[in-house]
Amino acid sequence: MYLEYFGFREKPFSVTPNPRFIFLSKNHREAFAHLLYGINNHSGFIELTGEVGTGKTTVLRTFLNRLDEDSHRTALIFNPCLSSEELLRTINREFIIPYEGLSRAELLESLNVFLLEQKAAGRNVVLVIDEAQNLAPEVLEQIRLISNLETETDKLIQIVLAGQPELEGILEKTELRQLRQRILVHYHLLPMDFEDTKGYIEHRLELAGGGVIFVNQALKRIFRYSGGVPRLINIACDRALLIGYTEGSREIQGRMAAAAVAEIKRTRSPKHLFARLRLTVLATLAILLIVGIYAALGTRQTISAKRMQPAVAAVPDPLNALRKGFSGMDEAESVSASFKAIARLWNVSPVANLQKVSSIQDLEKLALQRGLRLTPFTGSLDLLLRSDSPALLEFTIPGVSGKRYLALVGKDNDQLLISPPLAGHDSLSSEELKALWSGRSYLFWKNIYNIRPTISAGSSGWRVSRLQQLLAGAGFYKIRLNGVFDAATQNALKQYRLARGIEQSDRVGELTLLFLYKEGKDHITPKLEKRGGNRL
Repeated sequence: MYLEYFGFREKPFSVTPNPRFIFLSKNHREAFAHLLYGINNHSGFIELTGEVGTGKTTVLRTFLNRLDEDSHRTALIFNPCLSSEELLRTINREFIIPYEGLSRAELLESLNVFLLEQKAAGRNVVLVIDEAQNLAPEVLEQIRLISNLETETDKLIQIVLAGQPELEGILEKTELRQLRQRILVHYHLLPMDFEDTKGYIEHRLELAGGGVIFVNQALKRIFRYSGGVPRLINIACDRALLIGYTEGSREIQGRMAAAAVAEIKRTRSPKHLFARLRLTVLATLAILLIVGIYAALGTRQTISAKRMQPAVAAVPDPLNALRKGFSGMDEAESVSASFKAIARLWNVSPVANLQKVSSIQDLEKLALQRGLRLTPFTGSLDLLLRSDSPALLEFTIPGVSGKRYLALVGKDNDQLLISPPLAGHDSLSSEELKALWSGRSYLFWKNIYNIRPTISAGSSGWRVSRLQQLLAGAGFYKIRLNGVFDAATQNALKQYRLARGIEQSDRVGELTLLFLYKEGKDHITPKLEKRGGNRL
């Protein structure tokens, strides 16, 4: 609609990945360098992770396009929701080698012959699997077996696994430890900072060839909304250009960007039709309730005053209230309802209405799909509250079979805010919760830098550097970062845990990482809300 008005040759902010528009920010250049290093050094497995929309697919496509066709044979498999045999068949098809009507053993033999031929011709074979977090463990194991196709001195195939952050959690599973140990190159792609976001927008405008500028206030507003994620930047800029077009302006002002962001948020909220229908139903119910109350009061006025006895105010019993509130939902329903509240705080999608969540294991899978980690917690309530993180609380109620769950979403003095509300109440006092809580809960967090919780003394590399950076930000690591888990790092970690009341361990651990991320100035993670609640 606005292309002709602004003089664009093509749409500058399409959400479809386009290598022609590639903009290599500092982070993208680092990702590119890691991919090239891994391929040139025949590292076998390379892992690239990043949040949704950070530009992984664009980087991969551009990377493959820049490999010399004379010295490389490449294949890209996208969104591989396949069985192990289907994946083998797809790999052979992409490399244009026999695949139809072959057994699994024959598929592997065909691939092996192809790889040996390419090796003899001096070509490097590169297989890229995007959205690898969708691969089942048995399929990942099949990929590891493919990597076993090698000569005495060299790997015959280089495999790049790219996916969302939950891929890292999947690879941490015990049954995949052999695959994890073979990943020698890893890079986690972070969103862009403001300067790169500004450069990204200007770069795309220039390539599209139009005559329009975004003023600095507009750029800042778009960065605040997008957090430096390219896909969100594209959506916001596209909407801002449309607003500029409707106003006849070739300069995108801050208020236009703000209006664009507001429109985007509005379109992602529940449909207006549904909202109106809900209000209509509530209004009808309210009218019926008022009429019913009025009729009941009219009837009661005929009752003799002698039968009217002063009412004694009932003292709410937390146990009875919880039992009554939980009686209308089973264990799975309580898990789903609680996760809905936590998903709202993390700004991720809740459980779909028809999606089955029958256990904590199912919930862990849902969390991983949304880029979140789920960590069991059995420490004190005081430590749980000091984590300042939304949590899933486990309850065992006498007279109620199975377990039940509530989300801890906030605190207000000694009141702890819970969701979903039970029996009309949305808070418990600390003492009431201690009397009813099983002592077990689950904390949700995001492993922003993909630091493995299992790293310990003797480890080295970029993950250790990130850990040292977090400890330095908290004021406990005061020397130059060296990327080595040495005595100084061990001491800093020990002192940090002592100060926070975290149990000591030989490994970094998930709880320590959660606390470190929570305290980091550059990491925006949800905290416990502070608002009033209806006391139980």
